[in-house]
Amino acid sequence: MTKLTTAVIITAIASSCNAFAPVPQQQSIRSVELNAMSRALPFLSEPKNLKGYVGDVGFDPFAFSEFFDIKWLREAEIKHGRASMLACLGFILQEYWTLPGMTHVDDSNLAPSVVGVSSMVQIVVWMGVLEFWTNKGNVTMENMFEDPKREPGNLGFDPMGLSSGKSQEEKDAMALKEIKNGRLAMLAIGGMIHHNWITGEALF
Repeated sequence: MTKLTTAVIITAIASSCNAFAPVPQQQSIRSVELNAMSRALPFLSEPKNLKGYVGDVGFDPFAFSEFFDIKWLREAEIKHGRASMLACLGFILQEYWTLPGMTHVDDSNLAPSVVGVSSMVQIVVWMGVLEFWTNKGNVTMENMFEDPKREPGNLGFDPMGLSSGKSQEEKDAMALKEIKNGRLAMLAIGGMIHHNWITGEALF
């Protein structure tokens, strides 16, 4: 009876000691990965489909990356960013310089109505042709990235050779600058347009 009691006591002590044993590091790291929170929105889980992309800060509040092709989404972001950077420049330049043969207007929002429908249609048509040509006819979400080597936003356009001789780290740094400036430009052009709409005055 004494031996049995001693065995029970030893077993109980050993069990209680195990409760304070450190959790294996691998298990702890795995738990953190599963419960990682977004850097941009720390009250939401980190979007797993954004991992590995330049500029990822975990910002996907509507979970678009869960339902749409992430490559297509990245391509759309980069192209809209590029268009917005050009738009910001054009919106400001319009106030101070006018193309020969065109009527000058201080409010850049009025420029489309001044140049007429035909000029605006030309822009839309030629942008469509450019889109079709650069994507080799694959312009839908379903087939745009049939080629697994196709990199979102990379159209092979580098006339000044800015990426020549650069390491992958340097290329990623340049890509991050483009993405950040593009995101800022998308907000900026929206602000410029609404400024003119609300005030009824030119930007500057």
